[in-house]
Amino acid sequence: MPRILITTDYLQPGDEVDRYLRAHGHTAVHAPLVGRRGPEQLVAALDGIDAALVAHDPLTAQVLHAAPRLRAVVRTGVGYDSIDVVAAAERGITVSNLPGVNANAVAEYTFGLLLAAARRLVQSATGVAAGRWPREEGHELRGSTLGLIGYGAAARAVVPLARAFGMRVLCTTGVPDAERADPSVRFVALTELLARSDYVSVHTALTDRTRGLLDASAFRRMKPTAVLVNTARGAVVDERALADAVRSGEIAAAALDVVSEEPLPDDSPLRGDDRIVVFSHLAGQTAEARAAAGLEGAAEVVAALAGRPRFAVNAHLLPHTHTARGDR
Repeated sequence: MPRILITTDYLQPGDEVDRYLRAHGHTAVHAPLVGRRGPEQLVAALDGIDAALVAHDPLTAQVLHAAPRLRAVVRTGVGYDSIDVVAAAERGITVSNLPGVNANAVAEYTFGLLLAAARRLVQSATGVAAGRWPREEGHELRGSTLGLIGYGAAARAVVPLARAFGMRVLCTTGVPDAERADPSVRFVALTELLARSDYVSVHTALTDRTRGLLDASAFRRMKPTAVLVNTARGAVVDERALADAVRSGEIAAAALDVVSEEPLPDDSPLRGDDRIVVFSHLAGQTAEARAAAGLEGAAEVVAALAGRPRFAVNAHLLPHTHTARGDR
């Protein structure tokens, strides 16, 4: 009976995912990821494991090499930058994600951050809790320009919300022409997007190309009244450069759901300025998105172990594979 390691912290023994896996003849082994987990702990957790349904565990080449039975890894989310997909393919391990599974949750949360930043809601509530009564003016979203860096499922779900708020929408030009179907979105070069946007929202995957994409030179191109929102991956942003840009007045503020190291270290440059608000990676964490991710992830585990993964991100690297993304 295949043994499935589950590290996603909201999946619990006896829940619907557990029952689904057992109904398909698998044994679920729960080891929820809480805080940081070192490679030795991951290796121990993967001992005797055939497949893993994981959160953001750093599945490095070293860790994967120490898991000889592992045949499939499934992320209960979209990003998979914490997994060495090349090393996995070399060992015949399928790596899958769940594209679009939390797009609505991320889109709604993005607007939560936009509204919170525009009206300084966190600062107001913090002030009241401290015994003050802040009465700062905020800004309306209507009539402003929102720049989207990336155009995946979550970014596309943001667009109708932006239109409902009366915002203009720009997006970067890395999107293939065939996917630019929405006439309400104007596709421009990144430099123009940064210069014209009142709000810049990050929705791109973390790759070698996008790591540190928003650096000191990027912030110098932005308006001094601009706000940065990031619900994608922390390492897309140069955090020291961001902190310097806010403190120097190059940009106005930042609302970050993700940071390069989570939880946020005590000595992070992002601390100490109330114009930079950091949240605890909650964009995709709704009851609805969690339920969908859990069941979709379990279904992908079952499919991958049967040799028919639906969402394999490294299928093109595997020596022998029956399906790939284009076969869906």
